[in-house]
Amino acid sequence: MLATALTALPAGRAGADETEVYEPDTGPRVRVNQVGYLPNGPKNATVVTDATEPLPWQLKNASGAVVARGTTVARGRDASSGQSVHSIDFGGHRATGENLTLTVDGETSRPFDIAAGTYDDLRLDAAKYYYTQRSGVAIRDDLRPGYGRAAGHLDVAPNQGDGKVPCRPGECDYTLDVTGGWYDAGDHGKYVVNGGISTWELLSTYERELIARTGEAEKLGDGSLRIPESGNRVPDILDEARWELEFLLKMQVPDGQPLAGMAHHKIHDEQWTGLPLLPSADPQKRELHPPTTAATLNLAATAAQAARVYRSYDAQFAATALAAARKAWGAALAHPDVLASESDGIGGGTYADAEVSDEFYWAAAQLYLTTGERAFRDHVRRSPVHTADIFGPNGFDWAHTAAAGRLDLALLPNRLPGRDKVRASVVKGADRYLATLQAHPYGLPYAPDGNTYDWGSSHQVLNNAVVLAAAYDITGGRKYRDGALQTMDYILGRNALNMSYVTGYGEVNAHHQHSRWYAEQLDPNLPAPPDGTLSGGPNSSIQDPFAQSRLQGCVGQFCFIDDIQSWSTNEHTINWNAALARVAAFAAAQG
Repeated sequence: MLATALTALPAGRAGADETEVYEPDTGPRVRVNQVGYLPNGPKNATVVTDATEPLPWQLKNASGAVVARGTTVARGRDASSGQSVHSIDFGGHRATGENLTLTVDGETSRPFDIAAGTYDDLRLDAAKYYYTQRSGVAIRDDLRPGYGRAAGHLDVAPNQGDGKVPCRPGECDYTLDVTGGWYDAGDHGKYVVNGGISTWELLSTYERELIARTGEAEKLGDGSLRIPESGNRVPDILDEARWELEFLLKMQVPDGQPLAGMAHHKIHDEQWTGLPLLPSADPQKRELHPPTTAATLNLAATAAQAARVYRSYDAQFAATALAAARKAWGAALAHPDVLASESDGIGGGTYADAEVSDEFYWAAAQLYLTTGERAFRDHVRRSPVHTADIFGPNGFDWAHTAAAGRLDLALLPNRLPGRDKVRASVVKGADRYLATLQAHPYGLPYAPDGNTYDWGSSHQVLNNAVVLAAAYDITGGRKYRDGALQTMDYILGRNALNMSYVTGYGEVNAHHQHSRWYAEQLDPNLPAPPDGTLSGGPNSSIQDPFAQSRLQGCVGQFCFIDDIQSWSTNEHTINWNAALARVAAFAAAQG
């Protein structure tokens, strides 16, 4: 799964074997988007109450004056939380304001704003997250005050470094320079499969902003993210994505070697390390793990996409990327079933994927969109994935990448025969998510079977919103736009725990995500995660010992704890933040 396992913690900290009753402080029973709402967007809230009849509600401004009123809708028991709830729709109020509150049933919500710029800061912060995740370079404190640190894994003691990394013993006889890229999550590993979907989502965010009716590509342009490359006349979001792309290219097996052209699955420490630990202080040996078909197709897909996105900014880099994509595609065809081992989880996450037909489809789609060549077109059309129902309840993620092909084929100009059916399939998926959202008392397009929330559920919720946003771009239907916007309410506080899952956003927000260097909870000399960092959110399987000691018997939305020890409910990862960056950019453009 994800790139973290058991950790060593400082003496004196509660151990995972200590059981205690955990009762989350959920605050007022009125649950709102604690950041705010757009004046011309939907405005919904949820109140936890045993009342069976509609209740009067009041919307008050900062001075306490009532500016709108109405009655709730009783929704009965919410299966995802076990609570009895009512919903509130105050979308008819379009006036702007700061520090508004909703009062109902003797309870007053946490404050929120109504403003056209509600999501402007989040659009940037969600993308700024990646700079402080960079490996192989010192992070400048003048660009991220409080987050400056020495470069990690540059062959400077105590690091053993990423400049000349060997395979595990007996698996190859060469070394690779795999410096650069982003640290995947709360550890120091770097993974092609997760790097691929993350890079695709950032690049697709920019491509969407270029062509959509509400696109605002300039908002992610040169200088927008305050990174070292700002000022080079290249959009900052592309500069940031290139930092990861260049690492992905380095993970390709060299010519003349067995499996040449394939991509190594991952590179990380030989053994797990404890918390806290700055990247520059990691003493572990670094190792390449065997190439896999999934990693190779992630490289093919993202490199092909890069070839078209960067063509007008750096033709040589675009050509290099396309050549690597073609080579990776050929290698994957020659080795279609080289899979990662489920047992390869020492020192880093496994990211094992036993089904790669979706990666073949994604890579073929990206190569077709970039080249227009018949061979890639035919592979897309022959793939059973092309006509499969891929928009399930849990959404898409690093292991389920078909949507990364389907969405781009639907949204980007191309001459694929039958493209109208591709677009219709996206709208059909959005209709399903919209129906889920409308039926859900907390208004989210996520209802997994048995209310079993998945690892990283917050980003799956957001990726379902990506499908809703795509349907809006295809049809112009306001209901899809409003559905995508309403999804953000859940992420930012309209949920059973009454908290925002984004650090720095909302009066109460997750800020103890599992991380070796955003570890202020363990060491006050280290920072908390930067503003705009998404927490993984509720996970019904609670795989880590700390969550197991606090959350046994939890129901859906309550399977979460904001503690650095809970790596299964409260980690941060590059692919989760990519989903946040994409939906935040969409939402900001609707203001």
